[in-house]
This record gives sequence, structure tokens and C-alpha cells, in this order.
Amino acid sequence: MQNKLDEIFQSHRQPADFAKHYGAYLSEVLSKLDYEQVGKMIETVIDARNRGAHIFFIGNGGSAATASHFANDISIGTRVTEKPFKALAFTDNVAILTAVGNDDGYEYVFTKQLQNFAQPNDVLVAISASGNSPNIIHAVDYAKKKNLKVIGLTGFDGGKLREMSDIKIHVQTQKGEYGPVEDVHMFIDHLLGSYLNRHVKMS
Repeated sequence: MQNKLDEIFQSHRQPADFAKHYGAYLSEVLSKLDYEQVGKMIETVIDARNRGAHIFFIGNGGSAATASHFANDISIGTRVTEKPFKALAFTDNVAILTAVGNDDGYEYVFTKQLQNFAQPNDVLVAISASGNSPNIIHAVDYAKKKNLKVIGLTGFDGGKLREMSDIKIHVQTQKGEYGPVEDVHMFIDHLLGSYLNRHVKMS
């Protein structure tokens, strides 16, 4: 079954032409984003800072890179050391990931870290295009039981993560369109970072 990107490639084989229509499709995907939910994410991150709570990021593959980028832009990119944003990406410690993956199973690589660091009313940002990655769902289930607020960034049909999240940032695409989904997730990262940079200067 063809998705939208397959259709674009079939009709626009020249690289520049494909690039133009990919961009047009991405604009269409962005137009369907629920910006009220994005606003709630920003408010939640600011509230976590005010309370001294942690904000944890998790994801696999490209979403792991996005998780790292979010944590960087929030904790370091905002340039605040007094009352900082306590953002951490659980994707970044290779020793922990491989130890837990080897000893307990890959589905526990994020849950085990939550067990060490998470406190009630911390925030978990789970990033998954499919919304069905077992290690993501296991961590979210643990987080819900421990009274963390869960922000889910999803794509495709949203999967289980969309159903389980308190704040649902869903990128509506056909199944398998990882590129546009991850593009929009990074757009949200840079939107969030741009807002927070200005917020801390004005507050």
C-alpha cells in the first residue's frame, strides 16, 4: 500500500521537484497539528521548572535523537542556572541502555531509569511515531502508576501511547511516514525552545 511519500516520488522523480512537494506535504501535516496541545506542553514544562520537577525524555531511533535534542534545548539551550529546567534524556547513557537491555530486556531500558530518578509529579515526554514501542509503553505505564504527567508525541494513528498520554501531540500521517512525523516532532522542539528562551528572559 502506497503512502503519500510514495505518491510524491512516483509523480516527482527529479530531486528538486521531490523536495518541493515534500515541503508542501509537510506544510499540510503541520496545518493539522493541535496547537492547543502544544501550548499545554509548554505550560507543563514551565510548571515543572517552577516546582523544581524533572522532565524526562524517551524515544527509539530517530526519536531517541529527538529526545536528546529536546533535553539539550531545554536544560542547556535556555541558559538558566538559577531555577533551571531539569530536563534529562534517558536515551543518552550507552552503558545503562546496554546493561539493562542485556540483563533485563530492552523493554525495560527506560523504566529502570524512571525507577531510579522519577518522583511523583515529574513529567515524562514519550516520543514514538508508531506509539507502540514496547519500551515506551512499559515506561509510560510505570509513569502513570507513579503519578507522573505524560506528554506523548506520536504519528501514524497514534497507537497505545496516544491513548495513554495526558497531553497528546499527534502528527496525523499515514503509517510508515517517519520523515514527516519526526520533522514535526523536531519543529515542536524548536518551537518550545524558542518560547522558553524568551520566557525566562521576561520572567
